Amino acid sequence: MARDKRTNKPGKAGTWKEFISNGKINDQVILPQIADSWMRCSQLALNPEDGCAQNILERADIRILLEKNQDIINIAKPFMANLYQFFYNSGFIVVLADVHGYVMECFGDRSSLTSARKIHFVPGASWREGDVGTNAIAVGLMTGKPVQVSGAEHYCRKHHWWTCSAAPIFNSEGEIVAFLDVSGPAQAAYSHTLGMVVAAADAVTTQLGMQQKNYELSLLNKRLSGIFNAVSDGVILFDRFGKVKEYNQNVQKILGKSSKIFNGIPIQTIFKNNSQLIHRLLDRKNSYTDIEFQFDDHTGAKHCILSGETIVDKQGDVNGGIIILRPVEPVYALPSRLSGHYTTFQFNDILGNSAAISEAVRQASAAAVTSSNIILQGESGTGKEMFAQAIHNKSSRRSGPFVALNCGAIPRELVGSELFGYEDGAFTGAKRGGKPGKFELASGGTLFLDEIGDMPLEQQVALLRVLQEKMVPRIGGNKVIPVDVRIICATNKDLNQLVASGAFRQDLYYRLNVFKIDIPPLRERQGDIELLFCHFVDKFGQEQGRDYTVDATVIEYLRQYSWPGNVRELHNIAERACTIAEANRISLACLPPELCCPKAGRCQETAMDNKKIKKRIEEQEFEKIRALLEAERGNISRVASQLGIARSTLYRKMKKYSIF
Repeated sequence: MARDKRTNKPGKAGTWKEFISNGKINDQVILPQIADSWMRCSQLALNPEDGCAQNILERADIRILLEKNQDIINIAKPFMANLYQFFYNSGFIVVLADVHGYVMECFGDRSSLTSARKIHFVPGASWREGDVGTNAIAVGLMTGKPVQVSGAEHYCRKHHWWTCSAAPIFNSEGEIVAFLDVSGPAQAAYSHTLGMVVAAADAVTTQLGMQQKNYELSLLNKRLSGIFNAVSDGVILFDRFGKVKEYNQNVQKILGKSSKIFNGIPIQTIFKNNSQLIHRLLDRKNSYTDIEFQFDDHTGAKHCILSGETIVDKQGDVNGGIIILRPVEPVYALPSRLSGHYTTFQFNDILGNSAAISEAVRQASAAAVTSSNIILQGESGTGKEMFAQAIHNKSSRRSGPFVALNCGAIPRELVGSELFGYEDGAFTGAKRGGKPGKFELASGGTLFLDEIGDMPLEQQVALLRVLQEKMVPRIGGNKVIPVDVRIICATNKDLNQLVASGAFRQDLYYRLNVFKIDIPPLRERQGDIELLFCHFVDKFGQEQGRDYTVDATVIEYLRQYSWPGNVRELHNIAERACTIAEANRISLACLPPELCCPKAGRCQETAMDNKKIKKRIEEQEFEKIRALLEAERGNISRVASQLGIARSTLYRKMKKYSIF
């Protein structure tokens, strides 16, 4: 048995021969990971006299292998070239294998590569344990750690001439993606070789991590650039000296064509009269949100909402800032909706088959597609605002705000500030910073002026001027704001009579009265009463999860009523009836007393009074319960089921009518 001359103990070659002969391993000579590999090779019945790789990929598969690992190869090749310089003309080769043990790249002199080809140590060859036995790449794949295999430590004899040192390469997630290997003559084996390979593999791992970070940063930059250019707001980035570094296209749209903005210009030139805003960001690190900003261009005064944020570095020093500009119209549209200025009704929500309501819908639908002003004339409760919303939703302004103002519901001295807004300090109690009026909030959309007949004369003059000039002067301000608003007015008064009496300006009336649409009262829509009542009952039933039935006598009384409150009153009565109905049945007892009188909600001396009606209902109910009890032979459950009421309710009624 071959022995180590220095220790006179069995050497690696002798230990290898003994294992091949009888399967015994001297663990004092062979490292545990090498011994484990020999055992696996023996169990696989590998030929220890061989060692030539037989598992070699086809050319097409090699191409796929290289394409799949192109990033790793590109990063590793410079490090492999540098590593090879330490072994130049020494018989060593530098090899890169993938995570499955297939050789991808080789560096070496001609003689070394020729020797490697003799055992098929070439690109595309599998250097896994099951194919060529124990080697550094194979053991590294099994252990996931750097390893050196020299001479007779290889399982196959043809590899005993070689020494190989391999170390894993990891990706940013800590997964092994490749192996770096240095192989050469066994007699030139040095322990420091493995250290050099490990250092090179670590360098490749670091570079892979940097590449992944760069990729993620590039992807993040693309996403941010997409957001930067897609937002409807204008965004300006500037450095600590106040010079513009970047901006999106919407800045030019908001500021107007006359504004000259480009990278490198001082941002103060954009905000000429408001340089203190930039000073607050750069010098005082004072961020701000939603400050109203006014500037002039060739079309006149413009408004936008401005927000600013300071950018600081990790030391807390100012590194620049960001300004966000929002156009007034979209900004005001959002608070308009949050304040209840939104539309829910379409023309198909207006129910009715009568000729009067059908004609009103036809006229309103025709007027909706125009840009003309509209007056809706009708009694209280006929649905004037419903018509106004339907007109807005069919118009070209449907994507804009719908702002409503009831001219009769606010004090006359506040009508002007509500309509036109006011500046900071315009009057005692004025909101700090001022407040936009309904005209500004409705710009780009529709302004609905309900109860227009109640507007004070002095505000009628101001309203007429705004309609003519399409400019709004805020109270206490010296600049005018351009607005683009469609006016829809509503009134339950006769505007012609108001004009004749001098309570309403004639010139304003003719400015508003382009389309006048009369909305009929409910008493002129007899055929629609049952339809509307049943619709409201079904709606409440769906909300409550109940299915109501309506007695025919209820519909008769609804038709006899004069409906001074119109559809609004009918809606309220339907809600009341659903609330107090027993067993999901709406009877006369569910209606308010005034509906049980035949004319105008007032009981006539010749009409049946409420006590008689109630008594008649109770008599009918008594007879029905008594008859059912007799037919069902006193079976309470069956009678209650037929009546659609609970057993407890039936017992209560039997007690009331003394039925035993």
